[in-house]
Amino acid sequence: MIHRSSSATSKTFLKGFGRLASLGLVGSTLISCAGTDNSSVSKDTSDASMCENIHIGTQDQVINTAVGGATVRELKFFEDKLPKDGKYKDLDYNIEWSSYTSGPPITNKMMAGQIQIGLMGDFPAVINLIKGREGSGDTKTVYIGTLAYSPNGAGNAVVVPVDSKATSLKDLKGGTVSVPFGSAAHGMVLKALKDEGIDTEKDLTLISQAPAVGGSALQKNQIEAHGDFVPFGELFPYRGFAKKIFDGAQTGVPTLHGITVREDFAKACPEVVTAFMESVLVANNKFFDSPEIISAQIEEWSGIDKEVVYMFLGPSGLQYLSPEIEEVQLQALENSIATLKSLGKIENENIQPSDVRGWIDNTYLENAAAKLNSSVDAQIEKGKNYQISGSDAFDNTPITNPKNAGQIWIEGEEKVQNYSSPVSMVKALKEFEKNGKTPSVVFVHDMNKGWKLFANTAFFVENDGEVTAFLLKDDADAYAQKSGGKVIDFAQLQSLG
Repeated sequence: MIHRSSSATSKTFLKGFGRLASLGLVGSTLISCAGTDNSSVSKDTSDASMCENIHIGTQDQVINTAVGGATVRELKFFEDKLPKDGKYKDLDYNIEWSSYTSGPPITNKMMAGQIQIGLMGDFPAVINLIKGREGSGDTKTVYIGTLAYSPNGAGNAVVVPVDSKATSLKDLKGGTVSVPFGSAAHGMVLKALKDEGIDTEKDLTLISQAPAVGGSALQKNQIEAHGDFVPFGELFPYRGFAKKIFDGAQTGVPTLHGITVREDFAKACPEVVTAFMESVLVANNKFFDSPEIISAQIEEWSGIDKEVVYMFLGPSGLQYLSPEIEEVQLQALENSIATLKSLGKIENENIQPSDVRGWIDNTYLENAAAKLNSSVDAQIEKGKNYQISGSDAFDNTPITNPKNAGQIWIEGEEKVQNYSSPVSMVKALKEFEKNGKTPSVVFVHDMNKGWKLFANTAFFVENDGEVTAFLLKDDADAYAQKSGGKVIDFAQLQSLG
């Protein structure tokens, strides 16, 4: 028998930020050497009863964890995969889920033996791994798989109020900037400000705010800017009260969200941990098969607009939905430790970035793939090849270059329409408008990197009827100068249609 409970955040986030704000942000980026009381945690790894109570900490509003978290939870993939024979035959499983606005509170509960499996970003993950090795080391955790990642940092962002005159980080001097401390976005903000020569002690005030609080502060013009992780750098602009002035992709530093597990639990219940990884792979494949449907379901479960979910994880999305732990992922984790050390946030001088490589365990991922008659390489290939393809929905020409593709999601329709170029896309947009159909979102893609962009905020270069899109105006200016084209905005692009 399997019992389930969930304290996941409800859809109230869609209407306001009060519920998320009440959750607060627990934890600190200061990593000390204090011990943790683990008297309540069983040390007998041969006792299957340790596998009976399974508490999973996730972050429903963080889209990188939504497929491995909310989707697994709501569609009950984990229950379907749990072992029910051998030493697990007579277990009465009790599965509990909790959703948080960031990773640190998950780590706190893992250290206290209250959560066995945690889903979190790279900075919280390394804090989790380091904290588990403090004191007696009885609370060790291991990193067992990736949920989604960006090789260049796309997803993290800094946004300002929509009517702000700020267009760059330098414009924030003298103001107040908030970011969830201890998060992946915190590391991005610190690096970005340092690269710009901005001293967080002298040039501005940096405070900690959870996404809900930061969003509310932006709307009330109580802060000059807010830095955040997936999906808030896109969600807040999509909802119309903020605009992005810095994208994490500008750092060129990889970022990820992944899965950590208490080592004692993993050793006692390896088949259970494998079952969880298997359920994540099943959820990934379900999303690949039906991205619009799952995006809409995630909106119901998390309150994050389906268009934003799709922007991150749909074909040619901002993040790769892929489980691997390879060099890019290791670099993301190593960089997190290096940044924390440079800021004096890790007191233990013996901790080095390279230590991450000893805290990785691929076994559960490999076994999970095998149970699905697949391999880790095959799962990686699915994630990396999840690009826009097929035929143009307007003129039936083949889509050969995903980086030049456009997409329209019409309000009330189940499927996203794909186009081979921005020009074809705006021609289709005019036809939709003539027929009284309204787009809920229009996407284009950065010519250089392929990042999915909101068309109304992208920069375009037109050259003899050929149009390409860019995330950054500097990139558009450079390409226009090189190609002899001219930079235009979305309104001008529509006139070409």
